[in-house]
Amino acid sequence: MNWLIAVLTAFFRALLPWVAKQSRPTAEDAAPDQQTKDKLRAKVRKHWLIIAFVLSILLTGCAGGSPFTRTIYVPHGTPVRLRETIKDAKVWVKDTDGQVLPGKMDLPEGWYALPDDGEDLR
Repeated sequence: MNWLIAVLTAFFRALLPWVAKQSRPTAEDAAPDQQTKDKLRAKVRKHWLIIAFVLSILLTGCAGGSPFTRTIYVPHGTPVRLRETIKDAKVWVKDTDGQVLPGKMDLPEGWYALPDDGEDLR
């Protein structure tokens, strides 16, 4: 065990000065050129509307079939199967007397959900 500690100590004594030398500030770490910053700011101010438009298209997820968002139209009245459990869903439930009361429950994955076109339970 002592030999392992000795080897590790020698390794780190050789490695730490090299790491310290590499982490010293260099010319690239100096403050950025103010003239370059001003030119970039001027270009952004000049083209801010185009930049905002492009960003809004890219971030909405609806442009050009984005791989992140997929929208599927489900016609009214069509049942859908829940893909994941919905915690604390607000539901209307009937008590033993048939009175409709507000409640909360977990809707488990795999259950079907569909609109009720019958009577309004509220």
